[in-house]
Amino acid sequence: SVVPYIGEVLVYWIWGGFSVDNATLSRFFCFHFLFPFIIVGLVILHFLFLHEGGSNNPLGLNSDLDKIPFHHYHTYKDILGFLVMLFALVELSLLFPNMLGDAENFIPAIPLVTPIHIKPEWYFLFAYAILRSIP
Repeated sequence: SVVPYIGEVLVYWIWGGFSVDNATLSRFFCFHFLFPFIIVGLVILHFLFLHEGGSNNPLGLNSDLDKIPFHHYHTYKDILGFLVMLFALVELSLLFPNMLGDAENFIPAIPLVTPIHIKPEWYFLFAYAILRSIP
């Protein structure tokens, strides 16, 4: 609403009313769903324009001698790297399934006793800190 001249109209259009409501949720859900497809379309369009015209050379020199074709060299290199990483992940998960697990996950749970200190996993620590900061 702080944008000059169009701020109020922009807020009303994004919110779908005078306050955040079901219309806002529906609009942001649609945006959340459609945005990846829009990005993929723009990336494909960018690749088509880049393939058609080529990239610019700011020095103005002929650099055709330094180029290698993308398809055979980089495509096979990327596929090989993907397969190596996939093989490593499959090998790690099949041969050592408990290697990446936490040791406390193997302790049997006692439903009547709550642990003294509950510490979340590292990827939930930001949410845990927010939760603890609110009294």
